[in-house]
Amino acid sequence: MSITHHSLAFAPREGGRVLCFTAHPDDVDFGAAGTIAAWTAAGVEVVYCVMTDGDAGGFEADADIAARRLEEQRAAASLVGVREVHYLHERDGYLEVTHQVISQVVALIRRYRPDVVLTMHPERNWERLQKSHPDHLAAGEIVTRAVYPAAENPFAYPELEAQGLAAFKVPQLWFMAAPAERENHYEDIGDTVEAKLAAIHIHASQHPDPAAMDAEVRGQLLENGRRTDASGDVLAECFHVVVVNGSGTFAGF
Repeated sequence: MSITHHSLAFAPREGGRVLCFTAHPDDVDFGAAGTIAAWTAAGVEVVYCVMTDGDAGGFEADADIAARRLEEQRAAASLVGVREVHYLHERDGYLEVTHQVISQVVALIRRYRPDVVLTMHPERNWERLQKSHPDHLAAGEIVTRAVYPAAENPFAYPELEAQGLAAFKVPQLWFMAAPAERENHYEDIGDTVEAKLAAIHIHASQHPDPAAMDAEVRGQLLENGRRTDASGDVLAECFHVVVVNGSGTFAGF
């Protein structure tokens, strides 16, 4: 079965808002930077939150790797129109599903009240295990729990309500790096692929062979396109889109 444009998927518009949560600096650029570049060009405000500092990344000992990676992410974000990046400063490789982290995610969701929350997929991908770093799985589970029920339950993390962060129902939850059988929506990023690749190239600390990385990413995008219902050579980013609160949602069901 081919991947289609999900009929209820978020349509970018001036004044829209998307909140992205990833495990490491560079995750969002590999997973969704082309789509994000198109959204920001259409007037959508996109905000990033990176849960770990990426301090276990790179290919040589570097005492300053965490600071370097955080700056790489800020620079990459600016290339696709994202001006605001938050960090939770968890330790790379040690991210766990805890209420301390979930409550921080809930606070950001309630603060920004986005149309879409975008994150990593919480299910392991056995066909490409590299998509399923344990931190990725943890990030996906953390955000899923934050979106439902915590963000929309005024009695969850009551200290947030006391701070003026009122409960909020997230309309849509988008997952990147999903197992193929979960993907149900694609975005054609032919117009923004160069911005995506430029953003990935900013993460120089992670790519010892930039040319090979570039070719690999282009190849993956083309392969994604072949799995869609589009015609021709489409460069596609694919997602698992979940409508959390839509026209048919009633009293949390």
